[in-house]
Amino acid sequence: MSRKRYLVYIGIFLLVTFNYIDRVALSVAGPPLAKEFGLSPVQLGYLFSSFMWLYLPMLIPWGILSDRFGERRINSIAVTLWSAATVATGFMWSFASILVTRLVMGGAESSSFPAGGRTLRQWAPRSEYGLTATMLNSGSYSGPAVGMLLISWVVSVSNWRVGFVVAGLICLIWLVGWLVWYRRPEEATFLDEEERQFILRERDAERPAQVGGGGFKVLLRSRSMWAVALAQGCAVYTQLLFLTWLPSYLATEKHLDIMHTGLFTALPYVVTVFASWGLAHLSDKALRGTDTSSGKRRWMVCVAMLSASVVLLAPLVDSVFLILLLITLSLTGICTGLSLNIALGTDLLQSPADSGKAMGMQITGGNVFGLIAPITTGYIIAYTGSYNWAFIAGGILLLVGAAVTMTLTYSPIGAPPDPRAAIPPSKPLHA
Repeated sequence: MSRKRYLVYIGIFLLVTFNYIDRVALSVAGPPLAKEFGLSPVQLGYLFSSFMWLYLPMLIPWGILSDRFGERRINSIAVTLWSAATVATGFMWSFASILVTRLVMGGAESSSFPAGGRTLRQWAPRSEYGLTATMLNSGSYSGPAVGMLLISWVVSVSNWRVGFVVAGLICLIWLVGWLVWYRRPEEATFLDEEERQFILRERDAERPAQVGGGGFKVLLRSRSMWAVALAQGCAVYTQLLFLTWLPSYLATEKHLDIMHTGLFTALPYVVTVFASWGLAHLSDKALRGTDTSSGKRRWMVCVAMLSASVVLLAPLVDSVFLILLLITLSLTGICTGLSLNIALGTDLLQSPADSGKAMGMQITGGNVFGLIAPITTGYIIAYTGSYNWAFIAGGILLLVGAAVTMTLTYSPIGAPPDPRAAIPPSKPLHA
């Protein structure tokens, strides 16, 4: 049987990759931008964080819109908005004007995980949830890797403004392919019939699809829903610490120029992407033939977050090589833990019709912590004069995330689906 469904997985991986290329443009441009506008570390921290100010409140609305209007339409609208905002950043003239474009970009980019998660729920058999969730989430690591190298090179040969223009235009390539090519498996012309029937039969073998899920009230009453959201936050905090402040850390503490900063920032992300894919495949293989709806994946989430907490050792080493090694190990654990935590939420979710809303809630929980990470780090640096306590705070939160996962994810999320409302697999679902 063919595996053409992997083309969709790759497409969603690229969606998040391009999302994060745009997002890290400011991290790369931070030092020259701060110099041009005379920004302090605290002001730069607020600018890094501003992306989250609309990203966070828009996650659940995008999830609702994805469930209602379909992932094809929502991704198309959102990519257009955030690409335009990224390009516009290159033409801004002050702290306040850049703040506005970052707000618009953040609000639009928050669509990626709810709509992307819904896309994969439509396409992925249950036996591939770990891999597909990791491909979705690992775009947030390949994006920084590619973005750091590309934008660093563009800034070094031109200026930070051109870096934003290049970052914004790249996303439009993905958008053209998405509009021309993407359909749900019931309608996709590139699938052969054997693979189509496999997807439709296996993706919800234990839980028939239904028209309406339990809704927000049911999701909010679920202890497991709150637990996966809290665990997401504990890991996202450290992810955002690295994403926003790592280039500045290497430039100011290790005295690297912009090209070496981009290269040394990208290397841990490159390793993380491929390592996390391999670990996710092993997790799916280990769980094959078991009832994943009981939440057995929690053990793997816990191990990944514990391994990520090696960042606690960062204040004890001075070597750039050892620092990068610790950050690589930590990022790999964070990426794997976040990805498998998304898969754990999908395992526990009772109704596929709630997938957009549930994903929105889980990512919202994660990004509450992501919102404060850049700001908190700015204050820590300003008051202590170093990054040591910033790394320690991230490591402690990863330990908390592991504990939450192991103690609070034992009940299903949402009401069980009503078989009487099932949609026959052969009936087309229009995006």
